[in-house]
Amino acid sequence: MKELPEPLFAVYALSLPRGHGFGSRPPAGAWTTDDGASVGVLTRDDSNVFGVLVMRRRVDDVWTITDAADGISDRDQAMRRIGQALVEGKAREPVPSGVSPRAALYDLGSRTASDVFGLLAAPTHHRAAWMLNQLYLALPRPDANWVSDCQTGNFHTRLWEAILLGAFREQGHLVTQPHESPDFRIENRRGDSAWVEAVTANPSVPYNHFNAQEVAPPTEPMEVFAGPAAVRFAKTLGNKLRRRYDQLPHVKGQPFMIALADFHAAGSMKWSREALIGYLYGHGAEVVEVAGLKQPQSIPFTHLLGPSRFPAGLFANEGCAELSAVVFSNACSIAKLNRVAITTFGAPAGLRYMRMGRFFDRAPGAFEGRPFCMDIMSDEYRALWPGEREPWSAELEVFHNPFARHPAPRRLLPEATHWFMRDGEVVCASHYPHQILWSQSMILDADKPAPTLEDFLRRGTFIVQDDA
Repeated sequence: MKELPEPLFAVYALSLPRGHGFGSRPPAGAWTTDDGASVGVLTRDDSNVFGVLVMRRRVDDVWTITDAADGISDRDQAMRRIGQALVEGKAREPVPSGVSPRAALYDLGSRTASDVFGLLAAPTHHRAAWMLNQLYLALPRPDANWVSDCQTGNFHTRLWEAILLGAFREQGHLVTQPHESPDFRIENRRGDSAWVEAVTANPSVPYNHFNAQEVAPPTEPMEVFAGPAAVRFAKTLGNKLRRRYDQLPHVKGQPFMIALADFHAAGSMKWSREALIGYLYGHGAEVVEVAGLKQPQSIPFTHLLGPSRFPAGLFANEGCAELSAVVFSNACSIAKLNRVAITTFGAPAGLRYMRMGRFFDRAPGAFEGRPFCMDIMSDEYRALWPGEREPWSAELEVFHNPFARHPAPRRLLPEATHWFMRDGEVVCASHYPHQILWSQSMILDADKPAPTLEDFLRRGTFIVQDDA
């Protein structure tokens, strides 16, 4: 057996029921066989008591736990147990009786891949493809259509589920899929739990997401907070709420959240979060000048714009008490897969991966985000994140319903940015010091000059090659 690098084990560990949540017995080392089909983990607590965990690939590539033990006082004894389990050339584990083998994500069969799924075959996206496959294999019980949906017209919904799994298990949660709906049940070690249903906001008229011409963002404050994006969110969330997941026997009386990712227009995830805030809380904001000084001013409203006249303020009263919170991300993209994989394992030879956008600026009197433009393999970018690799949870946001009948504790998703009511105002608290308001990514040959922050500020945008 040979030592397994920690970054690779961190990916494989997403297949464990609690992911990275080892509690008081963290890993003290991991080893694997030459064929990569077996992994043995040595754990150790503060009292220097050891444990063993062995994972093996099934014949369908899914990881399964084949041995687990705690309370071993001698390290050598624990290592012997690992060595006995990590036998070179041993046949892979069978698929349990009554369980359907996991379909291969790369096997199209007679299907024609969508352009966006086909992008994963490009050399620039091989790391993203590998990472998506690992997340898919880590899902506890994906539905029978998961692979065909991902390969064809429902790619983004399945991508969103995969990224959510990475974010949940990265935070050490027990993640299960015990029922067809909702999609996930998550639980932390304190016993806090919630059900999560994943959904994407889709366009009324479908478009090809691959290299689509981006839609210009709205500029007027009311259009930003109460315009078409807010209407699309209202319809998407409304459709899910009408299914009354909260009344299912296994959900009733527990926190229930909807996880929402936005694809309603090309590039809309870069600017639509304000529309979600507007719809949920029934107000927006604009910058006004008072006595020569700029200051924010709230814009309350009761209805969204447009002929539908959707009521605004889903979280402004007790009318939607069954929904505990809405989980959101502006980074449900192939670019996210690439960034996590590349900051973990490095960039492919000859390629450079850039990310540019704006950080939330916490300076007093700041009304715009702080711009950035970085090579994601640079020391500057990697220093933004714990362990110098981008986390799955970096862009995750939770919008809490102050009138929820069963509130979702903030500690249930500790590494997300949380929005909640305080003294009648919506405030946010973020886990990561550098909260990213929006971003776009760019891939270029490593021998070409990298764009600078000045280039980004001058042009305002670049051609996005992998934010799909």
